[in-house]
Amino acid sequence: MKTDLIIIGSGPGGYNTACDAAKNGLSTIIFEDKQAGGTCLNCGCIPTKTLCHEADMIEAVATMTGQRPEVDFTKAMNRKEQVTAQLREGVETLMKSPGITFIKEHASFKDAHTIIAGGEEYTADNIIIATGSESKLPPIEGINEQGVVTSTELLNLDKMPKHLCIIGAGVIGMEFASVFKSFGSDVTVIEFLKECLPAIDSDIAKRMRKAMERRGIEFFMQSAVKSIRKQDDKLIVCFDKKNKPQEVEADIVLVATGRKPNIEGLGLENTGINFDNKGIKVDDNMMTNVEGVYAIGDVNGRAMLAHAATAQGMRAVNHICGKNDNIRMNIMPAAVFTNPEVAGVGLTSDQCDANSIEYNTRKGFYRSNGKALAMDESEGMLKLLTDNNNKIIGCHAYGAHAADIIQETTAIMNFDGTIDNLRDIIHTHPTLEEILHDAAL
Repeated sequence: MKTDLIIIGSGPGGYNTACDAAKNGLSTIIFEDKQAGGTCLNCGCIPTKTLCHEADMIEAVATMTGQRPEVDFTKAMNRKEQVTAQLREGVETLMKSPGITFIKEHASFKDAHTIIAGGEEYTADNIIIATGSESKLPPIEGINEQGVVTSTELLNLDKMPKHLCIIGAGVIGMEFASVFKSFGSDVTVIEFLKECLPAIDSDIAKRMRKAMERRGIEFFMQSAVKSIRKQDDKLIVCFDKKNKPQEVEADIVLVATGRKPNIEGLGLENTGINFDNKGIKVDDNMMTNVEGVYAIGDVNGRAMLAHAATAQGMRAVNHICGKNDNIRMNIMPAAVFTNPEVAGVGLTSDQCDANSIEYNTRKGFYRSNGKALAMDESEGMLKLLTDNNNKIIGCHAYGAHAADIIQETTAIMNFDGTIDNLRDIIHTHPTLEEILHDAAL
């Protein structure tokens, strides 16, 4: 069967790109061998954010009443399932749009422009690989012990752990640490690096970690996990901190040490496509070294974010259709939905220092914002970075709704805006976004 475009994978990159391609007149076949919506919808962004919301509600009640409510873990997990099911149904409906054929089969390459799925062959001049990523497990002794889980298994627990130990203080580890602490679990986080969230401005990351420590989450930074063993009905996590052996006891151990591109079983060896363990190599149009074959999202390893996959898919379709765009891939906002939230866009102070980039810093604080005080959310800070021409080159924050605040900066940066431009924007009062405006004054 011949079509204009084949997409492998129906995560945010895949299904949004299919819709965009169809709107541009391309007959599109999209393959999915698991559930519609991919990792993000089924075992990533959406279920975790649903649990984050439940955790926020718990914290709000505790703040209002002075008492922490008892958590109905089963109810929280059931709501997570309801949300994901509703959204998955929505994606499946989208995939019935005119111009799109959705096929639930595993797809692999016979050659660079031929796909085999369900015993049938499909050909297209243009193919987009959007297969996402999977959890990466380090070579730790005992990693396969019962009770040692990835984020996928953690999202399907039927019983809340009394003590959760998390290996890794990246986005996944920190979000689950925040959620399960709110739910009532004792939480310990073990991280090899000096600071959590290495992609986030280190000043912001440190402040956020300190805020989480005040909530009772225990952190062991610069610590290397050596082994995990079963002892009676508990798991013992053994690690070294500054060459001193230590142990932590837990009911469940979450391994959150990053993700790797999902390329197994794709048949890439039949295509001549360049790839390594970091992902499929692509140019700025998301095209591989093979003409007409593209890779978007986590599978290319450029930015493991759902919205990055969507933007990259738009770029690929535009390239196929011969259209220009001004999508600024280097201005990529990111958020971590902990309590407090963390978000950022553009260069960090660490990146500027490492690359000898001159910059100026302006800060705004939640404690001086009326809306933040009214919300009882005085914990937080915003950090604006500008170059010597007052052009905004980065913005980073921790605190309530940090992700929403950062989005305004993202819009300004897309138009090469300056501090003066930000200062001249009228902000609604009272809003948290006034923290951003105050930083510009």
